[in-house]
Amino acid sequence: MIKIAIVDDHALVRAGLRQYLSEQVDLQVVAEAANGREALDIVRKGLVDVLVMDLSMPEQSGVDALAAIRARAPELPVLILSGFPEAHYATTLLRQGASGYLNKECEPEEIVTAIRTVARGRKYITPAVAELLADNLGGNADKPLHEQLSEREFQVFLRLAKGETIGHMADSLSLSVKTVSTYRTRVMEKMKLESNSDLTYYALKNGLIQ
Repeated sequence: MIKIAIVDDHALVRAGLRQYLSEQVDLQVVAEAANGREALDIVRKGLVDVLVMDLSMPEQSGVDALAAIRARAPELPVLILSGFPEAHYATTLLRQGASGYLNKECEPEEIVTAIRTVARGRKYITPAVAELLADNLGGNADKPLHEQLSEREFQVFLRLAKGETIGHMADSLSLSVKTVSTYRTRVMEKMKLESNSDLTYYALKNGLIQ
């Protein structure tokens, strides 16, 4: 039996997914969470085999939660189920430790297939994501600028783009202000941007924030 936790801030989405997965004889939803912090609490208890997680959530986003989960339980498969198209996040998050990435417009059967795949310790790659990965084989020059960021740089980039201050970010990530400022400088250099407003514009233009 594959034990699953569903992490999504919409109760209706969780209920629908729980209902569908309950019809599968080898799957069991044993926990739910509405944000990244609650997801981390589930991970700490060690009760699940697969985490199915949204990206856009309050308090702690799926991007931040993925980093925290990877630090806490690096072997736990995390399947991202997001409203953002694959082109926006998939390759970056797979590189940063996600086991698979599905758009919420996918067929329910594909979610089941993906869960079974990642539970076996394999990556679940859709044809759309495979094409994106193939396009990126040409090297960094062909990648979108945000895909050249490290895991921590990507976290800082998204938080800055959403208007979060360096001080607040330092507190929530348990880093010093100086360290966060250093990450911000690296982000600006790698993305060839000059201000937080530029970061926000880039993120909106590329569909990374709403």
